[in-house]
Amino acid sequence: MSIVREDYRWTDAPGAATATESLGMAVIDLGAIAHNTELLRSRCSGELMAVVKADGFGHGVLPVATTALAHGATWLGVTSLAEALHLRAAGITAPVLSWLHLPDEDFAPAIGGDIDLSVSSVEHLDGIAASADRAGKCAYVHLKVDTGLSRNGSPPELWPGLVTAARRLERAGLVRVRGLWSHLISGNHPGDPSVGVQSSRFEEACALAAARGLDPRVRHLANSAAVLTAPATHLDLARAGIALYGVEPLAGHESGLRPAMTLRTRANMVRRVPGGTGVSYDHEYVTSRDTTLALVPLGFADGVPRLAGERAEVLLGGRRCRVAGRVAMDQFVADAGDAPVRIGDEVVLFGPGEQSEPTVAEWARWARTNPHEILTGIGNRVPRRYLPATPGV
Repeated sequence: MSIVREDYRWTDAPGAATATESLGMAVIDLGAIAHNTELLRSRCSGELMAVVKADGFGHGVLPVATTALAHGATWLGVTSLAEALHLRAAGITAPVLSWLHLPDEDFAPAIGGDIDLSVSSVEHLDGIAASADRAGKCAYVHLKVDTGLSRNGSPPELWPGLVTAARRLERAGLVRVRGLWSHLISGNHPGDPSVGVQSSRFEEACALAAARGLDPRVRHLANSAAVLTAPATHLDLARAGIALYGVEPLAGHESGLRPAMTLRTRANMVRRVPGGTGVSYDHEYVTSRDTTLALVPLGFADGVPRLAGERAEVLLGGRRCRVAGRVAMDQFVADAGDAPVRIGDEVVLFGPGEQSEPTVAEWARWARTNPHEILTGIGNRVPRRYLPATPGV
């Protein structure tokens, strides 16, 4: 994994780009990850979990995880056993919670690696206990209660049975309940009454667990937005996902986060065309006057959302240029107007926005989705290069 120790802009020299970078590059600013971790940790009343699922939201799980742990995070959160075991294989020893499994999976490797496992049903709990018995080692679990999202988590009516079963398996030495948790419905809407309702339901669930003899180390409810706006939800541990990567979880709210990913490439072809020229499939875009078209060698196979094509913009030749016509699998066209662009000129799809380039939030709006989908969609054909968290390192 390469760490960039100098300016990451391509030079104008012929052949400056390597074969792996010739069609695009995602530059990851680990300094931004460090800054965001420190900012979020400063806002938490308890510990901070860095959510690094989906390859660190497309940023690279190991660089993100190690940077976050070095700057204030004490836990890591992932979706699957494979993601959790990947962290352990890389030598990361910090607490890791994995939260989406089938009851009949082989949990023994995770239990052997001291990976915490989320449990939403007695069936899942029994599957983990059976693996613990075979492994000869106690499994650490976090019981999840559904407080209103109606997704994962134990339904309230089944919660008493789950905590009772967990306490029985604790006494048998097969599991240890290290956490209780739930997930907010509308944490990104400050003041939404659902946050208070869910907090009350979660408190009731925790009280019942305590009455049944459970004594978990951590209770966690807050997501990125709640870290910034709902301190009452912080409890012992807060989970930071999208905010860790510098995307404001609340529209119109500026908390000082720094976007970590910049997606850039170079114009692969440039041509001058007359007004009335149709562009890309089915000529859904037709030039209104004489203009310059630039071919951008990234497409929906790389994570550029096809749906955004009719609205999206890129930074080219020092100005915003509209995407002209449909985004194809490997490429799209930008209308550069009269800008003096050349083959090899840099094209920035999104970045921090400090140089007038679009942001990932804008691309999400153009694609009618959220920034999470844009970031995690940047494919493996796009290499990642890393700016160090500490200059000169």
